[in-house]
Amino acid sequence: MGGGGQQTDRIADTNGRFGTYTWEEVQKHTKSGDQWIVVERKVYNVSQWVKRHPGGLRIIGHYAGEDATDAFNAFHPNLQLVRKYMKPLLIGELEASEPSQDRQKNGALVEDFRALRERLEAEGCFKTQPLFFILHLGHILLLEAIALMMVWYFGTGWINTAIVAVILATAQSQAGWLQHDFGHLSVFKNSRWDHLLHKFVIGYLKGASACWWNHRHFQHHAKPNILKKDPDVNLLNAFVVGKVQPVEYGIKKIKNLPYNHQHKYFFFIGPPLLIPVYFQFQIFHNMIAHGLWVDLVWCISYYVRYFLCYTQFYGVLWAVLLFNIVRFMESHWFVWVTQMSHIPMDIDYEKHQDWLSMQLVATCNIEQSYFNDWFSGHLNFQIEHHLFPMMPRHNYWRAAPRVRALCDKYGVKYQEKSLYEAFADIVRYDAHLKSLAPKYSYVTTLTNNFIICCGWGQFGPDSVFRQLEIQVNLFTFS
Repeated sequence: MGGGGQQTDRIADTNGRFGTYTWEEVQKHTKSGDQWIVVERKVYNVSQWVKRHPGGLRIIGHYAGEDATDAFNAFHPNLQLVRKYMKPLLIGELEASEPSQDRQKNGALVEDFRALRERLEAEGCFKTQPLFFILHLGHILLLEAIALMMVWYFGTGWINTAIVAVILATAQSQAGWLQHDFGHLSVFKNSRWDHLLHKFVIGYLKGASACWWNHRHFQHHAKPNILKKDPDVNLLNAFVVGKVQPVEYGIKKIKNLPYNHQHKYFFFIGPPLLIPVYFQFQIFHNMIAHGLWVDLVWCISYYVRYFLCYTQFYGVLWAVLLFNIVRFMESHWFVWVTQMSHIPMDIDYEKHQDWLSMQLVATCNIEQSYFNDWFSGHLNFQIEHHLFPMMPRHNYWRAAPRVRALCDKYGVKYQEKSLYEAFADIVRYDAHLKSLAPKYSYVTTLTNNFIICCGWGQFGPDSVFRQLEIQVNLFTFS
């Protein structure tokens, strides 16, 4: 774990005790190379240690200057062990007069949420049913075997190949949900087994990297739908999303793509290309650039297995084509399931909300059914999953009524939709992208006119944004 960050001149007072700090002091330490976090009122200097953090340096950086208690509890299965390794990083605690929560967060809500977590733990909601995951892995391996036997027995005709492609895409999608379970350390008591099985499923069964997934996905959970912090809404300048980003891009005159036409190309370069193109390139680039050689070996083992099995029937060219067709179908499955609970929700910059409120504005649930549970890997309980990422997914339904009651108590909106409505929201979001086109064009034109009259030099980009804000608010779209 490492020996901690560099100490400051206020670590101890004249009596040799650790120092005490105000929230104002803590919030000054938010930049790279100078980062403090607060966990259970204790102040930690993680400035240098972030580079050694097993979950990646960015996830801690996202909480610099904040109370990270709920994120700390959400991501670490053995809290006592982690606290032991955090001792060298401890530099003090909050002053007695300071509240436990920063930035005017609702202390009663935060405490009630933590009490709910303790009750769910006491009721066994964090205990795993091993048979559930054994059967899930078994049905993935069975699908893989059926696909190969169908090619061996029925040949490589078009109809049979189409059926085989659907079966393989189903196996890949279900393996995606299973690796997600292991990645969140929600299966075994000993996290080492979770890590090992995670590498097996995501590497050998799917041809991807566990470290790459951890780095991306934990950031998403830590700060969902928050621009510049959640990689899932970092769309490589291909799209502008939410209500704020189109205005920002218009003011800054960012024109990497014709955003006023993004509603026309969303379904052509979004769902179909995310896995077979973007993720495929990013995974190999990440493994090589960061020296993730163990992950690379696991990943290569998948490709060796696949081509040994299918080139003997299809030849290299057609086996490659089949591989990409499977990835194409899996990509649609993945995007529609994961984004139906996120993209239609609020997307904005950091607002420093409490854990419950932050997750609820960025996620929604889909009605429970046996099909929805299987089809989405239980991500139809996206709210419960985001609040308790280490909870085994077969227990989400037990936590849901308690979470809803807590939300009702504090007026936090708890959204649940049918699967049809959720998919319709993705289609409606395409219409939302269309509605952003005139806003983007309007803001760009307004900005140009403002600059011509006043110039950047007098105000600067941030001031221009404030000067234009009242004008932009007059130009609204549903």
